[in-house]
Amino acid sequence: MLPFFKNLLVAYLRARMEELKSKISELKESINQFATEEKNKAETFRIRFLGSSGLVKKIMGEMRNVAPENRKQAGLALNALKQFAEEKYNQLKNSVSPEAERTSNHQDLTLPGNELPVGSRHPISIVRNRIISIFQRIGFTVAEGPEVEDDWHNFTALNLPENHPARDMQDTFYVRRNPDWMLRTHTSSVQVREMERGELPIRIICPGRVYRNETISARAHCFFHQVEGLYVEENASFADLKQTLYFFAREMFFQDVKIRFRPSYFPFTEPSAEMDISCLICGGKGCNVCKHTGWVEILGCGMVHPNVLENCKIDSHKYTGFAFGMGIERITMLKYQINDLRLFSENDVRFLKQFTHAI
Repeated sequence: MLPFFKNLLVAYLRARMEELKSKISELKESINQFATEEKNKAETFRIRFLGSSGLVKKIMGEMRNVAPENRKQAGLALNALKQFAEEKYNQLKNSVSPEAERTSNHQDLTLPGNELPVGSRHPISIVRNRIISIFQRIGFTVAEGPEVEDDWHNFTALNLPENHPARDMQDTFYVRRNPDWMLRTHTSSVQVREMERGELPIRIICPGRVYRNETISARAHCFFHQVEGLYVEENASFADLKQTLYFFAREMFFQDVKIRFRPSYFPFTEPSAEMDISCLICGGKGCNVCKHTGWVEILGCGMVHPNVLENCKIDSHKYTGFAFGMGIERITMLKYQINDLRLFSENDVRFLKQFTHAI
């Protein structure tokens, strides 16, 4: 090689080495001045300097432009740069902790918290709990039983003959025939189970879901909820029944609610009656809920039929009792002035959220 060109190449390679040293120095200064107040600072540093497309890896590619006699010196400088960057990265990574992150956010802990949405109970649950609370105050306890019942507890023990209309499949959902198993049509079956236990006196209420094969409308549904009550004791009277239900109605609604009893018929009570209150939705003027009469029947009641007591092995000559039963949906409709029973089972949040503060 001619001396002129050899000298020119040496000068060029020496200049490239000096340029590499300058780049290393600049990159090291950039690493030192990395903004440590950034969020996710350790990860940001790794991507910028040590990642696969980072600045350290790019500058190491400059080795191909270094003269062979200077490569050892260049390699040492580049390795020192990489070690320096890795040490800086470890420092940043170790400085990041949950406590440090929370502190770096500079949150004002004196500010009020975010308001969380408040859930609500279903109106049926609210009224059910209210009914239970009222009767518990006068000594009644809660009894529960199965929703799938046999014929004895649902019908026969309650003095319903085999040809009674309530046994017809148009009214009852049968699970199996011969022997008969069905979805209970009332919670009176729980009363039978309690009387069969023979632990007297009895003072219970029986809340629960019941099922009947009825056309769904604003006033009826194929499933609904009941609370039935039973009191069996020596010398229990119809006067005791009336005073118990007067107390309930006035506590559930208001003290001057209008109440009336009408004679009725139920196979499991004798005498029997239905209890009405003045319609709270229309104020007695007439609406679809009260069938334009101004009165709404809220429960049926009566003295326990002697046959029912005998079926449950209770001496009807020594003990008497009274029973009553009400639909929770009907009570809820009156209390909150709801005119369509179907709203309770449609799960419309716009309807349900109105009961957030109900008690």
